[in-house]
Amino acid sequence: MQKENTIDTTLVYILLAALISGAASISLAALLSFRLLSKMVERMVSLSVGIMLSTAFLHSLPEAFESNVDAHHLFMTLLAGLFGFFLLEKLAILRHSHHHEHDGHHHHHGHDAREAGKSGWLILVGDGMHNFTDGILIAAAFLADPKVGLMTSLAIFAHEIPQEVGDFIVLLNAGFSRARAYFYNLVSSLAAVAGGLVGYFALANADGMIPYALVLASSGFIYIAVSDLMPQMQRRATVRETVPQVLLIGLGIVIVLLLTGNAHAPH
Repeated sequence: MQKENTIDTTLVYILLAALISGAASISLAALLSFRLLSKMVERMVSLSVGIMLSTAFLHSLPEAFESNVDAHHLFMTLLAGLFGFFLLEKLAILRHSHHHEHDGHHHHHGHDAREAGKSGWLILVGDGMHNFTDGILIAAAFLADPKVGLMTSLAIFAHEIPQEVGDFIVLLNAGFSRARAYFYNLVSSLAAVAGGLVGYFALANADGMIPYALVLASSGFIYIAVSDLMPQMQRRATVRETVPQVLLIGLGIVIVLLLTGNAHAPH
């Protein structure tokens, strides 16, 4: 009976983390988007880098490598994950529509507005798939260790804010009202709850798959931080802009360390 109670509690944590990380990040992103607090968004990018990299390297990867799984298999999974995220990003870039009215292309009147509208719906579909995957990763992390689950949820929350700000801008450009953009994004975030449920029931009785799921989550965090967020930060290369970036990356690392204690400190 104790085992069942523990599993039920874990499921509740997974669903709450999936729901809160999605809904809270979307609500904060909406606030930042609608008030155009661009400086705050830039700061969130730097903080996200610190949280995501420290979660991957200090908690998720150590948790996976402390299992009985062959390290070579986990490194192959990490490599495959990095390459897989690269391909997924390529596919998204190739399929994404970037039309705007009066962009200099000679289309019939209203063509670009319709294309922007299609882009808005594509963003929502892509967000739903992304959120579903996030839910699976949150489930894998909580099943491995509640502290790793907490940090994975925090890393996803921190990354979602600047990403959702960009999505809100696309949706507004596509003709969505602020209320509709917020509502549809909120509905899309519920896919994380579905992903959490699927991840829990798929992995709860398949402990051997959890280390691989943690490594895949880490590969996603590493890829996003290194290929997407850090290049954005490098565009602001002055000392005045670099110092806050470095401090916020450090703050992200400190937050992870404080929240998880010495869970993976050497004995």
